[in-house]
Amino acid sequence: MNKKSNSNTAIAFIAIILGFFMALLDTTIVNITLPKMTEYFNTTVQNISWVINGYNIAFAVMIITASRLADQFGRKKLFIMGVIAFTISSLLSGLSASPEMLIVFRVIQGLSAAFVVPVTVPLAVNIFPPEKHGMVVGLWGAFAGLAAASGPSLGGILTQFFSWRFIFFINIPIGIISIILTIKYIKESYDTSADRSIDLLGIFTLSTAVFSLTLALIEANDKGWTSSFIISLFAIFIVSFILFIVSELKVKSPMLPFSLFKIKSFSCGAVALFLLGLGMMSGAFFLAFFLTQVKGLDQLYAGLIISTMAAGSMVSSALSGRFMQKFGGRWFSVAGMALLSLSCYLFSTLTQYSTDLDIIWRLVVGGIGMGLSMSSMMGSMIKNVPKDKVGMTSGVNNMTRTLGTVLGVAVLVTLFNSSMTSEMSTAKTDAINIVKADTIFNADAKTAMITSLNSSSSSRSSSKPNINDILKQIDAKEKETLQASPPAMQDKIQQGFEAQKKETKTLFTNIQTKFTDHTVAAFSSSFRYGFFILIPGIFFAFFSDEKRRKETDLSKHKENNLSAV
Repeated sequence: MNKKSNSNTAIAFIAIILGFFMALLDTTIVNITLPKMTEYFNTTVQNISWVINGYNIAFAVMIITASRLADQFGRKKLFIMGVIAFTISSLLSGLSASPEMLIVFRVIQGLSAAFVVPVTVPLAVNIFPPEKHGMVVGLWGAFAGLAAASGPSLGGILTQFFSWRFIFFINIPIGIISIILTIKYIKESYDTSADRSIDLLGIFTLSTAVFSLTLALIEANDKGWTSSFIISLFAIFIVSFILFIVSELKVKSPMLPFSLFKIKSFSCGAVALFLLGLGMMSGAFFLAFFLTQVKGLDQLYAGLIISTMAAGSMVSSALSGRFMQKFGGRWFSVAGMALLSLSCYLFSTLTQYSTDLDIIWRLVVGGIGMGLSMSSMMGSMIKNVPKDKVGMTSGVNNMTRTLGTVLGVAVLVTLFNSSMTSEMSTAKTDAINIVKADTIFNADAKTAMITSLNSSSSSRSSSKPNINDILKQIDAKEKETLQASPPAMQDKIQQGFEAQKKETKTLFTNIQTKFTDHTVAAFSSSFRYGFFILIPGIFFAFFSDEKRRKETDLSKHKENNLSAV
């Protein structure tokens, strides 16, 4: 009987992980296929980016509401509904005939994922005894790392050998298996302290606040932070959030119990996860551009290299979950945040001459830090709140980390663009000075080179002068000069122009190196921003778990938390 019970528990956990894995896989598997989608639909990068933006906004908006509804009406029911909707929307995404259809179905995917991801932790905790909860959260983090690690490489393989549509079709068998196993092996669970009344005003005000904030952060770099559109969205966010707080303080059964924030480990853990999402984007987001723009790697190979970060996260998350129950999560969280911040600083030391191994070991350090910190902080938060509030705690965990990620992209892209503009302007000035100081170029050749440099953009890493354009200008000038010169002078003229072309190629190599050096400097600044953002996270990580104490004191502490909530 015991063996059968253990077998059923394992199958139930697999059912939960499959649904969770599928939802998280779609946050990373899509990124590498965007160029193919853009080409297939003959649309712009800005339009196709909403395949990702739509998913992220929908997920962030719905996640707290979904957590509350699951606590009230049954986590198993909401999980099954979410997986069914996600599976169907995956099929429809793969069958989309236009970018607009694809974006709509991706929004539905994001809404569905919000019903799947936050309930996986309380469902998993419910099927294991308390002494194994640390292990459960560790495994949860490990599979999150596996989903992140396999996303870029799996997306690249499916797109290269089949079609971009298969990145959505792959969810169908996973979803079907998860649904069947969930129905048979998972028991229903609720928040027994929650009544069935729906806080409509709370849902509306919070959804409006999160939607306007997320949309503002996503659109800020395109529209401008001071544009009327972005300012209006921030104003809507502030008003909606204030109304949400006021309504939650007055309503009998609030959607988000503010008493949870009186638990120090919960509030500090939420802040630390927000900073983790904010800071880690300097590594995960910008490193992809560094590998393709500076190192010149193709997207598939770059994705495989970056996946080593998630692989490191997977291993460290599983190990920390195993030992956290015995030693507590505080020092695992602190060590993880410290390693993650260190990795961002190490990324800032990369150059165009860095080898794949130089990049990979830095990614592994960051991955280990991410796995240690994320699983430990989430495990500590769950351990220190009443069992009935685990679902809402999971929802807050995921929302704060998601908002941190979105804000991280918005802020860091703005800082990166500013740094890139400054560096490209300096590179252009340095390059022009190199041309002016050259002793072989004649006046016409210098003019052609300087004109090409001045016509290049000052805000893009791809704005290096084009040598072919310069050589064409020299060829045209040579042809014009030869036509106006007597035959006896033409050999000498040709020799002179050949010397100009040779010097152009030599100078171009030096100028290209100069532009690359300044591009690397812009990336280095962005990586350092991530380092400074993550440093405060170490402080909050320290308070994300209660100090180790005797079991009797710990039990008393949890009883106090229960009465407070």
